[in-house]
Amino acid sequence: MAIWVQEDKGIFHLQSKGMSYIIELVNDYPAHVYWGNKLRHSSNLEGLHPLVTGGSLDRLPQEYPQYGTGDFRVPAYQAKLEDGTRITELRYQGYRVLQGKPALAGLPSVYVESAEEADTLELTLRDDYAKLNVILRYTVYKELDVIARSVEFVNDGSSPLQLQRALSASVDFQVAGMEMIYLSGAWSREGNITRRRLEQGGTTIQSRRGMSSHQHNPFAALAKPGADENRGEVYGFSLVYSGGFEAEAEVDSFGMTRLVIGLNSFDFSWKLEPGERFQTPEAVMVYSGQGIGEMSRTYHRLYRTRLSRGQYRDKERPILVNNWEATYFNFNTEKLEAIAAEGAKLGIELFVLDDGWFGKRDADNSSLGDWTEDLRKLPGGLSDLAQRVNGHGLKFGLWVEPEMISPDSDLYRSHPDWCLHVPGRRRSEFRWQLVLDYTREEVRQYIFESLSRIFSTVPVAYIKWDMNRCLTEIGSAQLPAERQSETAHRYVLGLYELLERLTSAFPHILFESCCSGGGRFDPGMLYYMPQTWTSDDTDAVERLKIQYGTSLVYPVSAMGAHVSAVPNHQVGRITPLSFRGDVAMSGNFGYELDLTKFTPEEKELAKAQVANYKEIRSLVQQGNLYRLQSPFEGNETAWMFVSDDQREALVYYFRVMAVPHPAHRTLLLSGLNPDFDYRLADSGEVYGGDRLMQAGLTLPDIQRDYVSGCYRLAAQG
Repeated sequence: MAIWVQEDKGIFHLQSKGMSYIIELVNDYPAHVYWGNKLRHSSNLEGLHPLVTGGSLDRLPQEYPQYGTGDFRVPAYQAKLEDGTRITELRYQGYRVLQGKPALAGLPSVYVESAEEADTLELTLRDDYAKLNVILRYTVYKELDVIARSVEFVNDGSSPLQLQRALSASVDFQVAGMEMIYLSGAWSREGNITRRRLEQGGTTIQSRRGMSSHQHNPFAALAKPGADENRGEVYGFSLVYSGGFEAEAEVDSFGMTRLVIGLNSFDFSWKLEPGERFQTPEAVMVYSGQGIGEMSRTYHRLYRTRLSRGQYRDKERPILVNNWEATYFNFNTEKLEAIAAEGAKLGIELFVLDDGWFGKRDADNSSLGDWTEDLRKLPGGLSDLAQRVNGHGLKFGLWVEPEMISPDSDLYRSHPDWCLHVPGRRRSEFRWQLVLDYTREEVRQYIFESLSRIFSTVPVAYIKWDMNRCLTEIGSAQLPAERQSETAHRYVLGLYELLERLTSAFPHILFESCCSGGGRFDPGMLYYMPQTWTSDDTDAVERLKIQYGTSLVYPVSAMGAHVSAVPNHQVGRITPLSFRGDVAMSGNFGYELDLTKFTPEEKELAKAQVANYKEIRSLVQQGNLYRLQSPFEGNETAWMFVSDDQREALVYYFRVMAVPHPAHRTLLLSGLNPDFDYRLADSGEVYGGDRLMQAGLTLPDIQRDYVSGCYRLAAQG
């Protein structure tokens, strides 16, 4: 059993393998009293928090706090009633415990494969005046220190009401000096780790862009003082959503910290008619008593096996070559086939045709929405090209950007109202494109039919699904005035509905999400597409930070990582092919350059890289990641992958710039079995697991810039 209820004391104890989360009823308010290392349920669980039982709610650690009744901290929800008032007060009505985990209507979420994996607690709260019922759902996984939370609003009255704020989770911590950790950045430099001490006041990360964004990821963690990669208590919050979000940590005047996460309340409202329901996205909360690294590995295991779905969830991902940085828009069938032919000689398994194959797409200023082959470039069409690629022993993949429409397109000329727009306002173009209105069923149906026609007639094994701009002029021609603020969320719901249809209809296709790189690298997309193009920046040095930071919450199996040409097209840096290869092999490996331009020496090295990755990719993609040295803290980066049984390990070490007369260097490893002896593949030397983790692995002294090393370890006996 994962959920214990003491009805006489109003205590709900959610318990996993190493964690307890406890709720106590105080005057019919569910209060959060404990979240941390596992407690025995047989012990006395009363008095875990100095609960204030007076008239003020400002010091009560509520599970789902409201606005306007004495709690002046950030609320979790707000509703506007038909009479214009905005005061509601939710009181406890009852509970039920379910075995397993119910799915969320219209939204992605983590799941279970058997009901025995998890239990779900539902707490029903009610405001009698508004006739508003609110169901708080908590699913606790028995073998993972994870709680998945979401909220459902039900209008049980006879009058409509307006939801103006509907967050997914709120947790109060009675701990001073906590630090907030989150991922920040911009296009081409996603995944930067930011860590700041929380002081009195609020710290907010968010996206108002209609997508989860390059600027902030829908993830935040709170770390207790002194917590680091391997030690201390850390609390993670990850939102399974692909649109605008907010996460705020507020420290009050008494030192209590409240963390809320969910849909961005800016420009959001939702009209809830009598009898209607509204479901929030899911917040996945992870507890670690062993530092940031263990929090990450918990997210990795959960998202790799209980968020990602489909045929490719547990499969090794193919090694690919993408033509984008090789040709951009300037290609023909012969040029593409030549790249595929070279790829076959190297052992590459998949050729991907990127942008420029449809309409009259000679630049990025036209044709989005016109999903028919450009026969000027491809006289035989996609089928002919795919057959040629298949003839060389490679599978065929394709780039699409189905959420966009170009003003210079046949589709726009036929349906100028199909884009997001506001009457009388200009239509802001970014990259010469507008956003299709996915709140409209006919728009989604057009895209489904257009793509299905291609997927059904062309042997497509892989799709790169791109999105290259944010949402502006967020309005829909089909929604009435009072529902215009629902547009952004309805857009995301429409996207999810389309993705569910497509991935169900074509389960053999490996879908990869892209949003100008990592602009929509979020759990919501991973539910439909098990991997994401991590960043448009393919420079190996920059990728050290991008991939390291992204791994804070996302598994390596979700990260696309390619070797590109030098000088690098984003930053102009020249790095050795060996260095670029080692960085890219720390993700889903591929190449994004013109293979026909490789020198004989480069071809031999690339062939060796491909062969090597085929041997190690199962460990890289499915193993346990341990971060050893951070690129955000110095000139060196290191990480390693360890098999579940601890019998195999793979260590990568990177040094960016040479250091004159360096000190003797050793690298402390992690995750090994201290009682095992491990043989180092290259040298044949044998070291104890305890020695490698306590005294370290000796690193060679190589005097040049951009040094990388890969060390394979195998347990003996």
